[in-house]
This record gives sequence, structure tokens and C-alpha cells, in this order.
Amino acid sequence: MMLTLIVNAQVFDPKPRGSCQVLVGGTEILAIDQDIDLQGAQVEVLDAGGQWLIPGFVDALTHPCGGGGEGGFGNRTGEVSAQDFIRAGVTSPVGALGTDSIARSLHVLYGTTMALRERGLMAYMYTGAYRVPAPTLTGDIARDLVLVDPVIGVGELAISDHRSAQPTARELRRVAADAALGGTLGGRGGRVMLHLGDGEERLGLMHEALAGSDLPRHSFYPTHVNRNIALLNDAADFAAQGGYIDITASTTPELIAAGDLPPLDAFKHALAQGAPPDRVTFSSDAGGSLPLYEKGELRGLTAASPIVMLGLLQEAMTREPTMVAQVIAALTLNPANALALPEVGRLRSGGRADLLLVDANHGELQAVMCGGRWLLRDGQLHERASL
Repeated sequence: MMLTLIVNAQVFDPKPRGSCQVLVGGTEILAIDQDIDLQGAQVEVLDAGGQWLIPGFVDALTHPCGGGGEGGFGNRTGEVSAQDFIRAGVTSPVGALGTDSIARSLHVLYGTTMALRERGLMAYMYTGAYRVPAPTLTGDIARDLVLVDPVIGVGELAISDHRSAQPTARELRRVAADAALGGTLGGRGGRVMLHLGDGEERLGLMHEALAGSDLPRHSFYPTHVNRNIALLNDAADFAAQGGYIDITASTTPELIAAGDLPPLDAFKHALAQGAPPDRVTFSSDAGGSLPLYEKGELRGLTAASPIVMLGLLQEAMTREPTMVAQVIAALTLNPANALALPEVGRLRSGGRADLLLVDANHGELQAVMCGGRWLLRDGQLHERASL
């Protein structure tokens, strides 16, 4: 087994641990300590030179096989490549369908997810889509979670949006119950990722579904909660009550002018409103469309990119240095916990070696390791990752 010893690194696990050495062997982190003695062992030593060593990003909502389609086939967005995720520091993307589950399918999403795994990433996927009843791979939500390895939940199911199937609380409750059952039997989280539009009901349907059931609050995981201030306030209350909420890191000046809150500002506001820092996450919505609607009519569209995850860390280092550890957690540990993925999003002895080296001054990405393999080093992609 090849050993790699990373020395002189400022480690965030995601909590700051100061200058440490990290020993990697096979797919795992074998030790994290201030001084690791390996006399006589054959080991590759990498001097990090004071760079930050942090967990690989867990991107809880991506569209790796593309998204969009609002306004016609010409508005479909393209696939997101392994290279795109790696250069953004995302080692665990979670893929989903979106508005279009007709011209796009879960079978294509499954193939794309497995291709990302072949390129070295620890990729996952959701079954379902915006619609209810939810499309599935096997004909049943619970069966998908039990039998299909990369499936960890349902999503993104749309509510409070004119593009949704206008589900009832009972339908939403049934989806969550099926996901929870499948998660229990399959050893998965079984969460339901909820797409939130700008409808006036906001989280009302989710609360109605929870109130009429024995489901725990973490059954639902609402995203796009920075779409407007009223929704963000409701989401902060939900987080304070024990739920997880997800802020979309991708936005545009047009969307901000229409009411979107920039992600770092949304994070600060949610915390100020009482949301616990460990209940707030960021995702990129990579590959998804960023449409601009006016009175229900499509006025424009662009595609989201995973690079916003790295950009968010860099922005925090510049604008909010005292919040950097919280932002790193919101990019790594928090989404891993929200989705019940104990194998990713953290650095610990005996855990997966999914890690990033970033410049300590500006956050520029220097290296990416996933499962103990270098996918990016000194700015160069590993040959397998670049296919």
C-alpha cells in the first residue's frame, strides 16, 4: 500500500486544527497529528507549504446530465464533466433531474453518475424529479433506494413553483414516507430534496405534510431558499427547529435584482435570524438552468457551474475571514450530515481521503484527492480524470 504524508498543512476538518500532518494510505486517512513518525516506511512526502487542507466539497444539488428545457429544446443546458467538478473542488456531487424528466431520464442520470465515479469522484444521485408521482428507475421510490447503489434520496421535487406538479400535502407526505422506508432498508439517508420556487406559499406545503405525519424534520431538505428574503426567513425558522436548509451558490445579477440574495449574504442573514450554522448548506445547482421569469414568462436563461463552490470559499476568505470555518462546514460536513453520508465531508482517521489543498491567501485550488487518489495536483488533472 502506497503511503502519502502531507506535512506543513493548515488543517480544517472542517474545524480548524492548526498545522498538522496527514497520512493517507489506500483510500483512507490513516492519521492526522502534529508529528507522525514513519521511520523506515516507504512514503511519499508532500510539503503543503502552509496551504489549507480541507475536506472535498459535497455538492448536494447538481445536474450532471444537464438541465433546463424551459422555453423549448434550444434552452437545454449541457452536461457537467468530471473536470468541471474537480477544478471546483467538488469530490461528492449529488445529481438530480429537474423540470424535464421527459426528454431527460433517470437512466441517463444513472449512467452519468457512474461515469463520474469511473473518473474518480464519489458521486451520488436522487431518484424522482420535479413531478409527482415521482419517476423512478425500478418503478418504486423505496426500491430505488434499496437496490440502486448511487441513489440516496428523492429530488429535486418542486413546490411553490409554477413549474411544479402542484402536489398536495398528502402526496408530499407519501413521497417522504417511501424515501424514508427505502433509506431505512437500504442504509441510505432517504431525504427529499425540495426545490422551492418563488410562490407565496413558500414552505407552507412542507409544514402541512410534516404536521400530518410522524416524519422527522430532516425528511425534507429545501433548496433555493435564498430566492427571496421572505423564503429565507421561513427557512431560517425551519433550521432553528431542527431542519436542514440549502442556499444556492449560483445566481446572476438579474436574479439578484429580481430578489435573489447572494449566497454569502444569505448565509449571514440566516444565521442572524437564528439558523444554527451546522444546519445550513451550500450547493451549486451545477448544470441547472438559471432562468429569469417575468409574470410566468421566460425572459432569459443561463447555466450554473460548480466553480461557484470554490468561489464562495474565496469570497469568504476575503470578505468574512472570521466566518471561514463555518463556510467550509457549509460546503462539506453540513451537506454530508443533511444527506446522512458519514463517509464524506470530513477529515478523520479511518475516513475517506477526500481532500483539497488551497492557497492560504486567496483560496486558489492547488490539489484534489478523492478516495486516496490525486485527481488534480499542481494544477494538472490526472489522466483518468481528464477523459
